[in-house]
Amino acid sequence: MRATATTAPQRPVAGRLVFAAVAMTSLVAGIAGGLLRAGVGLPIIGSGSAWPSRAVAGHAFLMICTFMGTVIALERAAAMKHRATYAGPLASGTAGILMLAGAQSTAAWLVVAASLAFVAVNVAVVRRQNAAHTVLLLTGALAWLAGSALYALAAPAAAVVPWWFAFLVLTIAAERLEMTRLMRRRQGASHALYAIVVALLLGALFSALSDLWGGVLYGSSLVALAAWLVTFDIARRTVRASGLSRYMAICLLLGYAWLLVSGIAWVAASSGLPFRDAALHGLALGFVFSMMLGHAPVILPAIARVKVLFGGAYYLPLTLLHASLIVRLAMGRRDYASLATGAAGNALALAAFAATVGASAIAWRIKYARPPHTKHHRHGATSEH
Repeated sequence: MRATATTAPQRPVAGRLVFAAVAMTSLVAGIAGGLLRAGVGLPIIGSGSAWPSRAVAGHAFLMICTFMGTVIALERAAAMKHRATYAGPLASGTAGILMLAGAQSTAAWLVVAASLAFVAVNVAVVRRQNAAHTVLLLTGALAWLAGSALYALAAPAAAVVPWWFAFLVLTIAAERLEMTRLMRRRQGASHALYAIVVALLLGALFSALSDLWGGVLYGSSLVALAAWLVTFDIARRTVRASGLSRYMAICLLLGYAWLLVSGIAWVAASSGLPFRDAALHGLALGFVFSMMLGHAPVILPAIARVKVLFGGAYYLPLTLLHASLIVRLAMGRRDYASLATGAAGNALALAAFAATVGASAIAWRIKYARPPHTKHHRHGATSEH
């Protein structure tokens, strides 16, 4: 696998470690909080520590705002190549630590500041390139700001969570729209997507007023978006390729299937049926994290300067993630032990993915890193991975 040399200024190693540390703190704490919610015992947690209860209470905040929000903002900052753009992800990452330390209000308002900074970055992106996908990215940023402001104002979860998920869903949809912008689409496809986005935002807005009608509209828009993505995404073609392209396409198509399931479950849960876990985690784990697993081999070199060697081992955590999610959502609704088993499998899949990425980074260095005496004298950089 070949890599192109980057012209972005090198950030100090210490700076990259700080961002990695704060993001990983939120991820680990968020996963721990989710496991505790699902009834999984964690023997490593001391009985006198207060952070586990805070991780349980702030599970969505940690996973969406201070982990995913930080990672997404870092990716955008790396693309902008301006130091000021790193202030937002630093603020959202720090907010996760403050949340675990007990400063919930300060953490909440710090995320408001981070999301506002992210909106400003996306405004700059739109000014550079006024296109459908950049406007959609800005819309996702505004959704994050709306949800974060409501959270800081102590609004109920029913009013906040749809906005936070809209941020993730619209960001992913915008990235896929960018990838498919050169493909020939049927007339009216773009207008259909715009209508779906409007329905999603209205569903998030109305969810604060009516669990039923807001939830039905929100869930229906997720179903419609899944159908749009399956119909028009380039993954339908690249799944017939090989190597990394095929792996990414499989991740995408599995994610779209879970987006469909989540939308149906969201409508059912809004109608009073016991499908809330399927709605939330089908979307968060099945859709969002499947996208993350698929894009990580490409995104990591851009934002962390870590080059990886793709191989078949990447399919192992992907398979474990989706298999454990099926156990959790198909059986956990009636069997609490299956819920805990599935949740533990979800966490194990993410840990296995992190280990796979680490191992593939080492594999790249072993295979492609040049001996010291053959490296370029300036910066000691190579252009392969």
